[in-house]
Amino acid sequence: MAQSHIDAVRQQYAPDKRTALFQVELNGTTLTGETNMPEAKAALLEKLNAAAISFQDSIKVLPEAELEGKHWAVVSISVANIRSQPKHAAELATQATMGTPLHVLKKDGGWYLVQTPDQYIAWVDAGGITLMDEARFEKWKQPKKLLYTHPYGFAYATTDAQGATISDMVYGDVLLLKGQVKGFYHVELPDGRSGYVQANEAVNYKDWAASRQPTTDNLVLTSKRMLGVPYLWGGTSFKGVDCSGFTKTVYFMNGLVLPRDASQQIHLGELVNTEQGWQNMQPGDLLFFGVPAQADKPERVVHVGMWIGGNQEFIHSAGKVKINSMNPEAPNYDASEFKRFLRAKRISPQATLLDLRQSSLYE
Repeated sequence: MAQSHIDAVRQQYAPDKRTALFQVELNGTTLTGETNMPEAKAALLEKLNAAAISFQDSIKVLPEAELEGKHWAVVSISVANIRSQPKHAAELATQATMGTPLHVLKKDGGWYLVQTPDQYIAWVDAGGITLMDEARFEKWKQPKKLLYTHPYGFAYATTDAQGATISDMVYGDVLLLKGQVKGFYHVELPDGRSGYVQANEAVNYKDWAASRQPTTDNLVLTSKRMLGVPYLWGGTSFKGVDCSGFTKTVYFMNGLVLPRDASQQIHLGELVNTEQGWQNMQPGDLLFFGVPAQADKPERVVHVGMWIGGNQEFIHSAGKVKINSMNPEAPNYDASEFKRFLRAKRISPQATLLDLRQSSLYE
């Protein structure tokens, strides 16, 4: 009886374990486990009490007390690898670029369980983040920010691009803006390191956000800036992308935040009718691929790409970021993707997790 209530609460509050944590079980008469949702725990206790089921509550609500109030972290390296388990050999789940705020849930050795702005929950190495309590986090958010817009580059120790570096940089990195001198911006990294980036490789964050126009043309232009970037399972940066990391990065470059995985992105936006062909498709539409649902198995979404037009072409990360076509007569026709095409979706700014033109992550 108790298990049915636990399952019902899990289904209601944490149907996707990638974005919500509810690991609770009943051992004898003791409820054990943990959750990051106090409301889920409260709902479970209410259900058990209403059913007159006796229990002892030992469910831990995260963030854990051992963090001593340091419930925030900011990524302090160019790209932080966020893994499925607290070890370097674990699967790469996602990435976060410098300046990204993370909600910290608990610690395990030198690793922290964090939740990213797109709600993904996974583990990050302490070396890639700067822990902060609420006061320090609010203080970090106050100053003006700079967004790095060059695909790759460096922050330098002095105003000398031939000299020592303090960090590598990738598109999307966010730093504190301290001033400008000799063709460089004077910046501060989230962990307090001070350095310089070339002024033609970065822009004021608010100016960048205000200038984003996620039009069909701009989505295509930014996607082609990533042609040739290598495939990396779990990658979401110019250092390497998987299929959904690619579409996520393209939309981020246009000011919009998508969920992490293809199986999450497919639930956004409006369905595009492709039953009679591709004439209804617009550049920027997302194409999803996989295995259709069967009587005994749910649908499996395993790949995503973005329509760019032309000769029925789409751009995607498969081996590397490349362009293929749905036209059997085209030299770059991709028969395997054509066969496993599921459906296409059009993603409006209102359908995304966050529109950075209206709500800032960084200030």
